[in-house]
Amino acid sequence: MGKGTIKLDNAPSILSYGSAVGPKEGEGPLADYFDYIGEEAAFGENDSWEKAEVVLQKSAFRSALEKGQLAETDISFIFAGDLLNQCTCSSYGIRDFDIPFIGLFGACSTMAESLALASIFVESGLANNAAAMTSSHFCTAERQFRFPVNYGGQRTPTSQWTATAAGCAIVAPRESPPYIKAVTFGKVTDMGVKDVNNMGGAMSGAAHETISTHLANTQQSIHDFDMILTGDLGSVGTGLLIDLFKRDDIDIANVHADCGMMLYKKHEQDVHAGASGCGCSASVLCSLILGRIIEKKLKNVLFVATGALMSPTMIQQGESIPAVAHAVHISCE
Repeated sequence: MGKGTIKLDNAPSILSYGSAVGPKEGEGPLADYFDYIGEEAAFGENDSWEKAEVVLQKSAFRSALEKGQLAETDISFIFAGDLLNQCTCSSYGIRDFDIPFIGLFGACSTMAESLALASIFVESGLANNAAAMTSSHFCTAERQFRFPVNYGGQRTPTSQWTATAAGCAIVAPRESPPYIKAVTFGKVTDMGVKDVNNMGGAMSGAAHETISTHLANTQQSIHDFDMILTGDLGSVGTGLLIDLFKRDDIDIANVHADCGMMLYKKHEQDVHAGASGCGCSASVLCSLILGRIIEKKLKNVLFVATGALMSPTMIQQGESIPAVAHAVHISCE
């Protein structure tokens, strides 16, 4: 349906979904919707933060299997990724399962990327059931992209808190809502941002580009959706996205919501500009949002996960931060 957009005529279903989060996320406003909340951020793996994230992602996957009354043998493919080099937490977690693995890296856009690809595989008959999942962990991400936690660096006002969270959605042939009706794969954009503590500023242009492309290609408007849900722009990126659409004479503010603004109690939990990390949008989608679609409290949601494709090596060389966003139209109809 135009460049980057694919209509799914058979509208595969999200058969089941699961979420797992850390203690900080369990203190936030969405606590009642998560399947698993860890008592501490190490999840029993005190010798490695990476191992802790492995436990987190596996917990989300197992929750989705259990809720869908599915066995490991029912899953044709797993599409998964995380924020770390070599998709470490996904590959180390999935090695315990006898399921073909397709590793992905879209930074914080990975949940939409994995969900879109899983839906296409089911739509085309290449898979019976396909799992889409991702995770992030505050301590693993800080160490790779900024400084280790015990460094104690001061956080800037534009910085976002990387969510210790994971989400998994299992896509199957059309049966019951939520349905996947269309997907749009976004283009890499660059807002010229070089500050590693301003992810919202880096990603806002990608969100605007992908939402605009999806609406144009499908001949829809923002009014066709109850919610346009971005991944983790936070307060800075949300303000920029609204301003970008105002330049197009579109007021997106009333229909827009951001997972990065929903996961925490922003002021009480001291997360500055909000949440980030691919586990942020994954956990919000695979808990509150899909539940509300099933209950028909939300009829049509455009889920747009955004990712800052940040390389520490390139940043040290003075490069800016490119970004990408992918969109998935999820409906109860």
